[in-house]
Amino acid sequence: MYPRWLWPAFALPGVAWLLILFLLPFYAVVGVAFGSVDPILLTAVPAWNPLDWHLGWVIQVLSGLKPGGVYLDVFVRTVEYVLISLAGCVLIGYPVAYYIARHASRTKSLMLILLVLPFWISYLMRMLAWVNLLSPDGYVNRVLVSTHVISQPYGFLDGKSSTVIWALVYGYIPYFILPLYASLDRIDRSVIEAARDLGASPFRAFLHVTLPLSKIGLLGGAVLIVLPMFGDYYTPNIVSNAPTTSMIGNQIDLYFHGGPQPTIGAAITIILSAFLVVLMGYYMWTIHRASRELRSL
Repeated sequence: MYPRWLWPAFALPGVAWLLILFLLPFYAVVGVAFGSVDPILLTAVPAWNPLDWHLGWVIQVLSGLKPGGVYLDVFVRTVEYVLISLAGCVLIGYPVAYYIARHASRTKSLMLILLVLPFWISYLMRMLAWVNLLSPDGYVNRVLVSTHVISQPYGFLDGKSSTVIWALVYGYIPYFILPLYASLDRIDRSVIEAARDLGASPFRAFLHVTLPLSKIGLLGGAVLIVLPMFGDYYTPNIVSNAPTTSMIGNQIDLYFHGGPQPTIGAAITIILSAFLVVLMGYYMWTIHRASRELRSL
């Protein structure tokens, strides 16, 4: 009854808007990364024509990622922080999402509201709350000192990697739980009951039925938090502000706002984007394979 182009036409304005807001800024970054620097003003001179591009800045950054390079430590540190934070989100978030989807029948609405509440508060304000809690005279140190766990206030904010990791987990875990909950909630309970009827224990039913069927939600939540974590720079700045805990996002921010070489910052952005495209490609391939497996059942 309707032409084939009707429903895609409804999505066209939104898709075009998103593409413009992504492609134009990204092309500006590419122009800066493949451009030059004014020798007098030390400002970036973008190369808008692809014929004028040169790879000097990108090659310089890639050489800095080699063993002993200037960017290797911060890149490895960022990967470590992101992987540990992702593991923390999985260990904390999966039981929460599983409980809400399977066992919180009466309190499910309340639990979902509590998960959505952090989105009402600015991420910056939530991180500043951590500063107040973990400061030498904050509530955490007061409780630890008063209960004689420690004899004097602990320097949580003195460039501790653990503080940055816990702040990342706290800041991004709601984005992980919600898609995982949606995936777990869509699993047909009769499938799990069939596994139990066939003699599987609760643990084996979870391991061989629930966990594989929730893989798409698990990967989706991981992508939602891993991609912004790699570019995060304000969390380490707020809870640590030490060079020993800086991440790739801090380096990009430094070159764009604190240094005379925005071309280096743009080149780091290009390389980071290429690295994230590989992760996104793996996610899309996994989703496609899982969809084919579900259709074959």
